[in-house]
Amino acid sequence: MKYWLLKSEPDTFSYTDLEHAPEGRTVWDGVRNYQARNIMRDDISVGDLAFFYHSSCKEPGIAGICRVAQTGLTDPSSLDPESEYYDPKSSVDKPRWITIEVVAKCALKRVITLKELRQHDALKDMVLLNRGRLSVQPVTAEEWDYIMELA
Repeated sequence: MKYWLLKSEPDTFSYTDLEHAPEGRTVWDGVRNYQARNIMRDDISVGDLAFFYHSSCKEPGIAGICRVAQTGLTDPSSLDPESEYYDPKSSVDKPRWITIEVVAKCALKRVITLKELRQHDALKDMVLLNRGRLSVQPVTAEEWDYIMELA
């Protein structure tokens, strides 16, 4: 099993929204970064766990945990002309944007803020703290375990 961190702006889609989605699941659509797309296409597997991270908000941080339920899905927003993420170069036969489906596992008792994560030397090499702009990023097993202890 591998571990990941998935970012979402809570005013667009929060961890609570995931919990309240039908069957507590959703596709992770709208990612328009090729590196993040490639991670979802090539590296993430069914059963992997991910931190659900609230970004671009007053207190960014980890709000919950989700599990990857499906991989290799065409991002439906890329095919929808009404979506802000529509890509006219993407098609059902040749999708440019691949995504995953995630299922809510559990909300954390408290949000572990970015500020708090930065205070721990054990997390100093974490992708989030060094190259944190990517919306889909790896988390090492050691980082995962350490953060779970904080939770």
